[in-house]
Amino acid sequence: MNIAKIIVDVPANQIDRTFDYLIPEDWHDEDFIQPGMRVIVPFGPRKVQGFVVGLSNETEIKKLKSVESVLDLTPVLTQELLELGEWLRDTTLCFLITAYQAMLPAAMKVKYEKEVHLKNAQTICDELKNLFVNDVIQWKEIENNKLIFPLIQKELKKGNMEVVYRIEDRAKKKKVKVISTKKTKDELLQLLDSFPNQALKQKEIIQFFIDGPEQIELQQLINILDTTISPINSLIKKGILQEHYEEVYRDPYEKREFKQSEPLPLTEEQTKAMMPIIESIRKGRHDVFLMYGVTGSGKTEIYLQAIAEVLKQGKEAIMLVPEISLTPMMVARFKSRFGADVAVLHSGLSQGEKYDEWRKIQRKEVKVVVGARSAIFAPFENLGIIIIDEEHETSYKQEENPRYHARDVAIKRGKYHQCPVVLGSATPSLESFARAQKGVYRLLTLKKRINASVLPAVEIVDMREELRCGNRSMFSKILFEKLKDRLEKGEQSVLFLNRRGFSTFVMCRDCGFVLRCPHCDISLTYHKHDDMLKCHYCSFETRLLTTCPECRSEHIRFFGTGTQKVEEELAKLLPEARVIRMDVDTTSRKGAHEKLLSAFEEKKADILLGTQMIAKGLDFPDVTFVGVLAADSMLHIPDFRASEKTFQLITQVSGRAGRHELPGEVVIQTYTPDHYSIVLAAKTDYDTYYRKEMAIRKLYHYPPFYFLTLITISHPELMKVVDAAEKVSAILRGRLSNQAIILGPVASPIPRLKNRYRYQCMIKYKDEPNLGRTLRSILHHFQQEMSRNDLQISIDMNPFMMI
Repeated sequence: MNIAKIIVDVPANQIDRTFDYLIPEDWHDEDFIQPGMRVIVPFGPRKVQGFVVGLSNETEIKKLKSVESVLDLTPVLTQELLELGEWLRDTTLCFLITAYQAMLPAAMKVKYEKEVHLKNAQTICDELKNLFVNDVIQWKEIENNKLIFPLIQKELKKGNMEVVYRIEDRAKKKKVKVISTKKTKDELLQLLDSFPNQALKQKEIIQFFIDGPEQIELQQLINILDTTISPINSLIKKGILQEHYEEVYRDPYEKREFKQSEPLPLTEEQTKAMMPIIESIRKGRHDVFLMYGVTGSGKTEIYLQAIAEVLKQGKEAIMLVPEISLTPMMVARFKSRFGADVAVLHSGLSQGEKYDEWRKIQRKEVKVVVGARSAIFAPFENLGIIIIDEEHETSYKQEENPRYHARDVAIKRGKYHQCPVVLGSATPSLESFARAQKGVYRLLTLKKRINASVLPAVEIVDMREELRCGNRSMFSKILFEKLKDRLEKGEQSVLFLNRRGFSTFVMCRDCGFVLRCPHCDISLTYHKHDDMLKCHYCSFETRLLTTCPECRSEHIRFFGTGTQKVEEELAKLLPEARVIRMDVDTTSRKGAHEKLLSAFEEKKADILLGTQMIAKGLDFPDVTFVGVLAADSMLHIPDFRASEKTFQLITQVSGRAGRHELPGEVVIQTYTPDHYSIVLAAKTDYDTYYRKEMAIRKLYHYPPFYFLTLITISHPELMKVVDAAEKVSAILRGRLSNQAIILGPVASPIPRLKNRYRYQCMIKYKDEPNLGRTLRSILHHFQQEMSRNDLQISIDMNPFMMI
């Protein structure tokens, strides 16, 4: 095979296909270049990264360029992942290169650098000559220099200089300096006596190698002997020691010890739920199971024992958990059960740590991956099970290209490997539960908590009544009493609020003016700790104003409640309470999430206050009370899934209470106490909720009865957006069948984001075979405007974010 078929790193419609390149003769050895490897190839005037997707002996092109170099010695994408990329392109309408890059850690995305190289120094003026270092100048140093740029351009035309495109692989391997001895232990003993007494440190080092290992990391040696680099260097110069570099993994968990844990005895209900999964593993059958189990019913133990069965068969496992519940607690459960066989992938790791964890998978040094959404692309070649915990979580859906859902990818991979896929949740998504009811998925039910602990008693508080009784506090009377009671008993409480910041918006009391983001049609949120107003969409921030810009009034007031405001109020009302606040602001630094949860676990705090990140995955024996402060904050967003998300969140957060010996209680504060999602969440009655919500979805033609596609058009100019949106709508109406329901174009719920106006069209359909072709033709029709006129069209075939 002397021709490589390559997908190049240029995301554009007309380039979304393979290009043929010659494999240099020196590389004709069998298997040197293989499908799945990254290579560097010339493309137009530059060099770009590409993925080899196939090999051939034939081409229709007369004059071929050659592959310049390889970035990998072994394929980074398996044959299965190469095929999966094509499936992603077809189902999410992304470019193939985008699909392949989504499968790899960020460290493996190359960096393109442009340089100007000096070819003929004789005719260049001194002013330009002085800019060059070793006949090279970086492009970024000249492109913004209005005086030098035209001079460089002239010299480029004369041929005295040339532009060179350099590709730098960001994937850096960590190497450490290792010190070893060049002598035998007997030779070292003889040398020891020849050293003078003043060379005390050198003698100490020699003695260390006589008693200890033949080699050791330099830093370890310095730490153990409390020495400096100087005596080590002296021994190297004398030829007694030598140094070399060894590659090591960046291990985010190297400082933590995980005690080996044994499988727990299963209850009768757990055993009944697990048997079909074990049967599917042993028979090598592709089944999709929906494990519907109440919070605290022991789903994780079933996952662990199913994975243990897979490892017995010599196969591999992927375990997905939502980013926010990928807590140290969850990692510890897997590491203590499977030890060094586990790799962990999530956003809290540095780029280098993620790259090293991924390499452990690629090198077959681990058999289990625990991770968030992107871990579904782990390059395993012998998968035995894929598990998705909290399968209802919307974070499994990627919101930028490729807009895949991890559940769909898991089922696709499960089919390829003929292995079971397990979807677990206390509150399954309506789509998954409907599939289980139809028999598409196999339903496994866990209705009881383990340890025979009962579900917590839940009370709904009508905050309108609290106001009528003169309680203007953010805490209802009963919630405050229960917080005080837990403090007196030495038990712990969790307070959940679905907002971060100090207040949700700032308004002038005199004229009603609300301070808004200048780049987005959204109000700014006040953050008290740095006295700033921030936009949670584009990160714009500004100092808090003291007077209204509209009417010059000084009556600027805060409205709504954020986590900072709750924390401040708790400090006033319960000064003796120790509070830990967990939101995006307090957990942005690396390791902060783990540190805060460890402090709460060690009972260094009485109250854990937080946003969605505390709603799931936490299991603390002393938490006996959960308070939900603004249960209806999500009910009123323009999204047909709003009530489903509210039901799921309240059920999940309520499940944090009374998980062990001590009974739990929950108080839900709301201004809409009669809404069915809140009433049924309080009763933990998923079945009734499912029936009620399904009737509404059927009536209004929403999933799971209809499929959805959302097309969002954006541009800095309003009229251009409106014009393009109307054209898109006309194409849809002209090409799709009468059964398709086309809504719009209308302004998006947030009509302007980051200085771009936004319009959208929605398609509801049951079976529309022509849809994919129509949507591709829309992208093709607008491709010139998209590249030249800053128009953006994004198509989401299965939208979870409606705003």
